Amino acid sequence: MALSFFVKNKKAILNRCRDDYATKMRLKYAPYYLAMESQKDTTVRLGGRDMIMLSSNDYLGLSFHPKVIEAANNATRQWGTSTNGARSSNGSRAFHVELEDKLAAFLGKEACHIHAAGYLSVMTTVATLAQKGDVILADKNLHSCLWDGIRLSLATVERFSHNSPDDLREVLSASNLDAAKVLVVEGVYSMEGHIARLPELTEIGEEYGCFTILDDAHGFGVLGKQGRGTTDHFGLGDKVDLICGSLSKSLASTGGYVAGSREVIEYLRTNSKQTIFSAAISAGQTAAAMAALEIMQTEPQHLERLWSNTKKYKAMLKGLGLNIWESETPAVPIVLGSKERVYPFWKALLDKGVFTVMSIAPAVPAGKDLIRTAISAMHTDEQLEKIAEAMAFAVKKL
Repeated sequence: MALSFFVKNKKAILNRCRDDYATKMRLKYAPYYLAMESQKDTTVRLGGRDMIMLSSNDYLGLSFHPKVIEAANNATRQWGTSTNGARSSNGSRAFHVELEDKLAAFLGKEACHIHAAGYLSVMTTVATLAQKGDVILADKNLHSCLWDGIRLSLATVERFSHNSPDDLREVLSASNLDAAKVLVVEGVYSMEGHIARLPELTEIGEEYGCFTILDDAHGFGVLGKQGRGTTDHFGLGDKVDLICGSLSKSLASTGGYVAGSREVIEYLRTNSKQTIFSAAISAGQTAAAMAALEIMQTEPQHLERLWSNTKKYKAMLKGLGLNIWESETPAVPIVLGSKERVYPFWKALLDKGVFTVMSIAPAVPAGKDLIRTAISAMHTDEQLEKIAEAMAFAVKKL
C-alpha cells in the first residue's frame, strides 16, 4: 500500500472543486441561485426589494390561481405530503392514473406516464427507446436533458443544423439506412424562442422511417388549441410518436410527462430505469397539474393574455434595437453577443428591479451570449411599463 506522503494529489476531486474557474466566477458575480424571500404572482422579494420576475416559465400564470392552490392543499390533506417511493415498489395512486388519463386525452395520445421531474421524463424517452446500433437524428440546439438521454442510449448520434429540414435530409441520406432511427426535436426551443419546423421535419422523418420524439416543455400551454402544444399548432395528429415535457411550466406544478401509444408507454414502464427507480410525484403536485389542465380548457383568457403581453413586450424590445433572435414565442432571448456585455446588462436590470437570467457560451452558441426572459399572462401593464424603463436603462449601460 502506498504511503500517504507519496500521493501526489490528496483528494484530487476536492482540489478540482476548489480550483474550478467557472465556479469561482459564478460565486464572484452571483448571477444564479439567488434566494427569493417571498413571491406573489410575478413579484418576488430579493434582498429586501420587490422585483418583477421576468425569467419564470409560468407562462399561463397559474401557479397562484386559487383553484390550483386549493386543489393542491386538498389533495395533500387527503393523501399526505409524499408517495414515499417508486410506483414499481409501493404502487401507483389513483391520482397518478387520473392525471395520466387526462393528459393523454388532452394530447390526443393513448397513454401517458408522469415522473418526478421534467428532466427525467424527457431524458428517459431517448435513453430507453434508442439502443446501441440505432441512429439518433438530433437538432444541434437540443436541451441538456435530451443530450443526457442520447449519451445513455449508446446509439449513434447524427446532428443536424438547428431547425433545418434540408440539413436533416442530407444527414439522413448519408446515414445507415438499415438502422432503426429516432428523430429528436423540441417543439419550442427555450433559449431561442423558435418553433420547430415540425411539418417538414416529420415528413422527412416519416420518409426514412424515423420514430419521432418531441420535447414540448415550452410549447405545451403556449401553442395550439387551449395550449395543446406544437403538434396541435400544426395539426399533425399522429405524425409525432412521443410527446414529453414538464409539469412545472404551464401546468403550475413539478414533474414531467411522456405521452404516446399504449405499447410504447408500457415498454417504458418495463425498461426505463428513470421510471422504475425514481419516486412518484406527490398528491399535491398531481392535483395542482390537474387543476391547471382544467383551467386551460375552461378559462381561455390566460392564453389570450399571454400572447397579448408577448406582442407588447417584443415590440418594446425591438423599439430599443435589441436582438431577440427572431423569437416566435413568449420565451424571448435578448442576444448581446458576449459575456462582457451580458453581465452589465443583467446587473442593470437587477438594479432597476427586474429579475432575469444570463446564459453565456457554452450554454448557448459562441457569439449568442444572452439574457433569457420569459413573459407570463400574469404580467400587468404597469409591470410591462416598468420593464420597458429598465430595458432602456440597461441599453445605456452597453
